[in-house]
Amino acid sequence: MSFDAAVIEVSGVGKRYEIYNQPRDRLKQLIIPRLRGIAARMGVAGEGGPSVYHREFWALRDISFQVKAGETLGIIGRNGSGKSTLLQIIAGTLTPTYGEARVSGRVAALLELGSGFNPEFTGRENVFLNARILGLTQQEIEARYDRIVEFADIGEFIDQPVKNYSSGMFVRLAFAVQAHIDAAIVIIDEALAVGDVFFRQKCYARLEALRASGAAVLLVSHAMTDIEQFCDRAILLDHGKALFLGEATEAAKRYYQLHQTRRPEHLAGVPSTDAAAALPSSTRVSHDFWPEDFKFNDAAALTQVHNGAAKCVRYAVCDTQGNPCASFAQGETAVFYYEFLLSEPIAVPLAGVVLQNERGINVHGKGSLEYSAEAPGHLPAGTLVRCRQSIELKLELGEYSFELGLATIDATTYKDMGNLNHERIFSRIARICHLPKAGVIAVGWRTVHDGSALTHHGIADLPGSFDYAFVLDSKEHKPE
Repeated sequence: MSFDAAVIEVSGVGKRYEIYNQPRDRLKQLIIPRLRGIAARMGVAGEGGPSVYHREFWALRDISFQVKAGETLGIIGRNGSGKSTLLQIIAGTLTPTYGEARVSGRVAALLELGSGFNPEFTGRENVFLNARILGLTQQEIEARYDRIVEFADIGEFIDQPVKNYSSGMFVRLAFAVQAHIDAAIVIIDEALAVGDVFFRQKCYARLEALRASGAAVLLVSHAMTDIEQFCDRAILLDHGKALFLGEATEAAKRYYQLHQTRRPEHLAGVPSTDAAAALPSSTRVSHDFWPEDFKFNDAAALTQVHNGAAKCVRYAVCDTQGNPCASFAQGETAVFYYEFLLSEPIAVPLAGVVLQNERGINVHGKGSLEYSAEAPGHLPAGTLVRCRQSIELKLELGEYSFELGLATIDATTYKDMGNLNHERIFSRIARICHLPKAGVIAVGWRTVHDGSALTHHGIADLPGSFDYAFVLDSKEHKPE
């Protein structure tokens, strides 16, 4: 199949449910309108009263998109946004009220893992049963059985009734069966979080293999890291409507801001009559802090996910000598300069940089919050927030996109961070402005170095140490 061919076409899909307050209203809705219609045709005046005994709930409205072979589309949104309804329509288990969802090829839907299992059957028997339900022939199942069992990795329990399985073992076996169906379309609903870290690694590797084989993948997840890493595009749903369809990174940022259009009052801070007095002395003087204007890139043309409280004005990436630079040797330091103009007052500003590798993995994310940078408790509208951030690029060789962001947090929480847990701190942060794809930098070989031309293997260089100890002619650990 051509990778340019659309294997999923959703055209103007809507889904309506009828909600009844009590069971008898459903019967009334079925009978009374028909009786009135018969009476009208007979010229008999019917009794008054309501003709509708339910209220309408629209789970989806006017959803349209296409997915090509080999493409991964993320479907994101808060609980109740319509994600599961959309998946069921695409999988063919639910009929839309209007519109059409067309699919080409076999569909493997990892929606309710293990829904086709018989608890009295053994794992082996359920593999054959479930795989037949999913469309494989007996010969195909036998050819893949060993791979399925190896993937599930549940040992001798494969010959035990699944009613004796732990929930983790049950899900592992169900996922293993689904993951080995030759499907043109794979639908995954929060199924990548099953099992321990080793099993999850196999799940991720299997997902990559499916993509490489040309399968179209629909991935639903509340983990935005998965969406950004695995998806080419994403659709953001809210109350049944599509708010955004486009690049996965931008969709993830819009997801975070979805319920921040109205920020809590405490995040505006305490107004100050003297704006300059509200600023720490270290930030008032900009000698040697800020590069010349010609070194900056205008941010106006870039995609900015914001709530109207601020926008990024410009940014620059320089080496340690202050020269604009986009290519660095491994281990060199990149200096990011970026500024935001506030159109509304905010509390404590939080700014930072995120680096993503070519596989969409966040390899670095750090900013003023993690550095505990000195900052005022309030900034008035009209303030220009200037940020300088140095990052030592101890990363694997390759290209990295970088993101720039501004958020805010109330002064009380910021002051007391040392006594608060992660959840408490991050629940108080309001995201203001984010540039999902501000630019790209490259990390290459070191030309001047001591020892190896590489500082490390893998994504990042972690601090640590190494020591040898040698025992010559030792009698220890020798066989008798």
